[in-house]
Amino acid sequence: MLVFKRMWFVRGASLPVRTLFTGYRLSSPKRRSPYNFSNSERYSALVKSVMSFRVSSQNPESLLAEDDHLYGPVIASPPSSKSSGTAKPEATHPFLNSSKTPETEEPVLGFPARILLNREQGRTLVPSVSRILQQTLSPEQIFHLERWKRRMIAELGEDGFQEYSQNLFRQGKRFHSVLEDFLTLGATWKDKSPAETPEDSPEVQGYMQSVSHILEDISAVRAIESTVQHDALNYLGIVDCVARYRGVLCVIDWKTSEKPKPFLGNTYDNPIQVAAYTGALNSDGNYKYQVENGLIVVAYKDGSPAHAHQLNSELLLEYWKKWLLRLEEFKSQRSNHVTSAFSEKR
Repeated sequence: MLVFKRMWFVRGASLPVRTLFTGYRLSSPKRRSPYNFSNSERYSALVKSVMSFRVSSQNPESLLAEDDHLYGPVIASPPSSKSSGTAKPEATHPFLNSSKTPETEEPVLGFPARILLNREQGRTLVPSVSRILQQTLSPEQIFHLERWKRRMIAELGEDGFQEYSQNLFRQGKRFHSVLEDFLTLGATWKDKSPAETPEDSPEVQGYMQSVSHILEDISAVRAIESTVQHDALNYLGIVDCVARYRGVLCVIDWKTSEKPKPFLGNTYDNPIQVAAYTGALNSDGNYKYQVENGLIVVAYKDGSPAHAHQLNSELLLEYWKKWLLRLEEFKSQRSNHVTSAFSEKR
């Protein structure tokens, strides 16, 4: 608070009169970022989830502020009805297969099924679950992911970013390979020590240590890295694992991260992916059983305990409806592309 003293002399008076003025230094209100419409908390976590290797001191909030400062306000259109979470698919399709019954007994002992993807068997034009989800990201998701990618390239360079991405891919692939060996042979992490697997990087050993307590609750493995295809809806995918978790048969998806993901909401499109895989498996005649539950396991390379997010039948059915919406959007995009290409040829 600032105090100003001013001397005033009143005519006919011999003493000065002091008058005190007090006041506060006012500042203009902080301008609100127009990006707030896109749910800053949600998409801040999205950027953090893809930044599995921290190389920048920037955080999502500072990036939003920087964009606002450099490029000025952005006029944001209201979210579409599909992104509001209230939209329903135009055509519904059953999640379960009426010709199959849920399995209640342990399977016959043997190696887990592994149906390899063979593009020569008429599957060339069948899109994958990953491709469909990638091409139907919301505008907000695309904005934040592209912003993160540009920042990474600015700091690492094109070659450095490519190397960084390849390292993440190799670590994830090796982690899945080690998991496959353990689950195929029916072993547990306690059967081996890190000294017995010197070929594995510290990161992979950390991932395995992270999921060790999860593996103790895995039994009756039915399939590993196996292709599933939904003929009626025309899409396919590769499930990481089908097994019982604490006695419940689940489609299991293994994920890696350096950032904690203690809540299902931190996994973003992963539940939709699991629902798509499960629906395809239930439709696929190569599998004589059907699955009603899912499980997402997030492993950490520092060895901290993995988070296991269970999807019961009711929750998985809700994500199945969201998958049908994404599938409809993908087919609409492809139809518009074909129509546009045909018009150009004419």
